[in-house]
Amino acid sequence: MTFYSESEAETVACGEALAKELKPGDVVAMYGDLGAGKTQFVRGLAKGLGLSARVSSPTFTIVNEYLGKTPLFHFDMYRLAGAEELFEIGWEDYLTRNGVCAVEWSENAEGAFPSDCIKVRITKTGDNSRRIDVERNEME
Repeated sequence: MTFYSESEAETVACGEALAKELKPGDVVAMYGDLGAGKTQFVRGLAKGLGLSARVSSPTFTIVNEYLGKTPLFHFDMYRLAGAEELFEIGWEDYLTRNGVCAVEWSENAEGAFPSDCIKVRITKTGDNSRRIDVERNEME
């Protein structure tokens, strides 16, 4: 599935659309350059999950938790050196908390993700435009 966005609001709307397809336990692994719109996309995920919290980047805290009927655990792997550091902060516990895990800078911790994770690649195609590719590998 591919989305196209021409504004921050449209990027949020793309995340909201994907959220309607998510279920507790899903992991959304996000890839994209600095400023690509990953946090905006997570704002849409939160909105689509019915969460009213103000979503911000967890760059310095590593994870922000937004609680609701289906919680959203928003990770930022930018400052981590690898998957082992993710496990040190309790990654496995988050996977069992019946929420959705959204991970920015996923390339820094790929070995930690389940095989059925949803991969979201956000590519800037202009000053305000983005291409958002969503790939879901279903477990057999």
